[in-house]
Amino acid sequence: MTTPTRSGLELLFTPRSVAIVGASGTPGKAGYAMAASLRGFPGRLYAVNPGAAGRGESILGLDTRASVTELKGQVDLAVLAVSAPMVPEALEQCGQSGVSAAVVCAGGFGESGAEGTALQQQAERVAATYNIRLLGPNTSGFMNPGIGLFANFMPAVTSLTPGPVAILAQSGGVNLALAFMLQGVGVGTSLSVGLGNSGDVGFAEVLDHLADDPETSAVALHVEGIADGRALMEAVRRCVVRKPVVALKVGKNDVGDFAKSHTGALTGSYEITRAALSQAGAVVVDSLAEVVDAVTALSMVRIAARPKSGAAIITGQAGPGLILADALAEAGVPVPALHSETTAQLRQLLPEMTYQDNPVDTGRPGESFPAVARAVAQDPSIALTAVYALDEPGAFDPETALAPLSGHVLFASGGPQEVLTQHRERLRELGIPMFSSPEALARGVAAVAKDAQLRFSARQPVGQPANGRVKVLGATLDESEGKRLIAETGATVPVSRVAATRQEAHAALENLRGPVVIKVLDAAILHKSDVGGVHINIRTIDQLNAALDAIDAIPGGSSGRYLLEQQAGPGLELIVGGVRDVAFGPVVALSIGGTDVEILNVSPQLRVAPLSRSSALDMVLGLPPAVLAGHRGAPPIDLESVADLLLAVGELMTTYSDITEIDLNPVRITAEGPVVLDALIISDFQQ
Repeated sequence: MTTPTRSGLELLFTPRSVAIVGASGTPGKAGYAMAASLRGFPGRLYAVNPGAAGRGESILGLDTRASVTELKGQVDLAVLAVSAPMVPEALEQCGQSGVSAAVVCAGGFGESGAEGTALQQQAERVAATYNIRLLGPNTSGFMNPGIGLFANFMPAVTSLTPGPVAILAQSGGVNLALAFMLQGVGVGTSLSVGLGNSGDVGFAEVLDHLADDPETSAVALHVEGIADGRALMEAVRRCVVRKPVVALKVGKNDVGDFAKSHTGALTGSYEITRAALSQAGAVVVDSLAEVVDAVTALSMVRIAARPKSGAAIITGQAGPGLILADALAEAGVPVPALHSETTAQLRQLLPEMTYQDNPVDTGRPGESFPAVARAVAQDPSIALTAVYALDEPGAFDPETALAPLSGHVLFASGGPQEVLTQHRERLRELGIPMFSSPEALARGVAAVAKDAQLRFSARQPVGQPANGRVKVLGATLDESEGKRLIAETGATVPVSRVAATRQEAHAALENLRGPVVIKVLDAAILHKSDVGGVHINIRTIDQLNAALDAIDAIPGGSSGRYLLEQQAGPGLELIVGGVRDVAFGPVVALSIGGTDVEILNVSPQLRVAPLSRSSALDMVLGLPPAVLAGHRGAPPIDLESVADLLLAVGELMTTYSDITEIDLNPVRITAEGPVVLDALIISDFQQ
């Protein structure tokens, strides 16, 4: 675990005094909107506008000054509502005045091209010179409802109420959208931050700040693009030790150019970023609605770390209960059978016609419902209890029934909105999250279960570079060299011979048993099959000579060396690999290979190296169950052996700093375990 990043954000997010530089009394201008949002701030608040000050005018009733320099030593935070070209000079004046932090709202910086990038760098240099903590540029600002501070261009944010969820979004628009969505389900916010271009203040520092914030119980994280993925992962790891993080990564489809124009950062690999965030401990979801459901749950319910969390379903109506059960199954949350002692209790509490296992269908909720809920929640197989019951006055009081289960129960209901709002508020005081549909309830339960699983996985030790030090490979390896390196880790490779002449190739054919594969051996030829460099089922000298003729005729020539190997039998093929990602560094990948790729259409399993054995096993278990069991007559996959191979690739990627890619394709699954049939190891080493 790394140490927290540089702080000093207290006077940014909880200032005692604020100056609005560029404040305006003209409706429609950015400076007017910002002044309207901030004028309710209970601390000292100043409007900076030389024209208005010269005329002796106030702006929305605020004390108006010609320059921030008139407020030397009196301002913690400056909110700059000026155009981009004016920002460096405004920051210079803030620095001379002792301002500690600044929010730069204007666009036209790094997201807009070379000139904007140069302007952003100039602003960053000024801020660094005066040790000003800078949020933005190109941000709509932030909101801290608990202290009545709304540094945002949308005056409607002043209606937001305090609550337990913090929002950290790369986009100001997403920051606002999530804040209002949470407000709509009765969950307030502790701090809502739009990072914009992250010229100074970025993900890592705000996460560290939120980990220490006593008003924050859960964090909603929105990521478009990231330059330093490792720093983000470490900050997430530090935060989730204390508070859950729910993350949404944008960029599943081809939106990279749009995101770059938006925030000045390429979206990077969607799948790698999601895998890295999950590996660091964040609950990764697919939509803003899922973010809301997940943080609603996790802001009130967080259970002990464990590999799997069994959930119980108690429903007052069978139909919604079936929807809930189906959604939990889809999310991979176990709904285990109840112990016999529990079902014996339920038989005493429920009518005979009700379903008394898991899910538990109580029929119309009645007086026995609290006892039923307690019996089910106390079952040894159950870590979480999901309860659905429509609002039926006189039949069911959720506060009375569920209060004893606080910390382990989540609830959903339907009925008149005003009644549901009252229940939600009372249940929130008890620490029980309430949802409006079975699907939303399932998403909340799944998030709590996933958070517990990720924290359990985080406890597992990870591999380190061999001998504790980083080395360089020095060159891209040919296939024989690559397999020799892989074999040193304990992986299985075919019996082989290297031949530099036809005579040596003939001798090798005689020494190898069964059919032989012959390949061109040249580190410069990365895709041998594409140029006619791979020939299979070679048994005779004539077949060998024909293959050698084809290899020697490869356009552009080759090294004149050949690799002969015993041919492996048929079987399922996997692809095991590694790549050095620009943001996250070494990444290990596992996917289905051969003809099964298109048939099964399964996304690759990805993890940032170094790996723990638990992470490697999770990657293997992420393959389809049919593949694990032995797809189309293939032998079952040996989980431990494939995990060993993944760990080996991760160790090589972290040990050799110049390896940019490892491609073991294919890896044939045999009855004796995985066999590496081809190995490509690329180095970017330069003298």
